[in-house]
Amino acid sequence: MTTQNTLMINGYQAVITFDPDIQMFRGEFLGLNGGADFYAKDVNGLQREGEISLKVFLDACAEDGVEPRKYFSGKFSLRVDPALHEAATIAAAAHGQSLNQWAEDALRQAATI
Repeated sequence: MTTQNTLMINGYQAVITFDPDIQMFRGEFLGLNGGADFYAKDVNGLQREGEISLKVFLDACAEDGVEPRKYFSGKFSLRVDPALHEAATIAAAAHGQSLNQWAEDALRQAATI
């Protein structure tokens, strides 16, 4: 079983999972224009290895003239069960919101931003 958490390293967020097969934590930075991951046995190691991995990634981006962070347009398509679509539309109306406003509020709360 994998447990997920996040760790902020120098302004970049990484998802941390534990791999019981190798008895190590794995970090993977999110929202980058490429892959940057790292492994360690403890939190201090994750911080240290994450900083190293991020520096290597950012240096490569600078060298290649690549923007390190992905661009997000703010638009995405979501497919759900029709019954859920109906229930969400009713819930939005009950809150005096459009479905888009209601969904954005729900996502913001779930993502805790």
